[in-house]
Amino acid sequence: MVLESQPEGGYVLPPRCSPELISEGDSVAEALANAEDAFAVVVEIYEDRGIPIPSSIYVDDAIGPVSVETIVSLS
Repeated sequence: MVLESQPEGGYVLPPRCSPELISEGDSVAEALANAEDAFAVVVEIYEDRGIPIPSSIYVDDAIGPVSVETIVSLS
């Protein structure tokens, strides 16, 4: 995931991890928190529609948290 700073302020997470996953926030902390929420929704949509979850994303426990292995950087 790459948080891109915006000229008008704030940060956006473009949909690189998944085309459905896009998020933003006024601060890095807010952008990451919003990305976490958006990610949970995307995984739920994948599961509901029977879409395979990308191999870089895995579920530790069917009722527990979802984990992602990724590099986070700011640009």
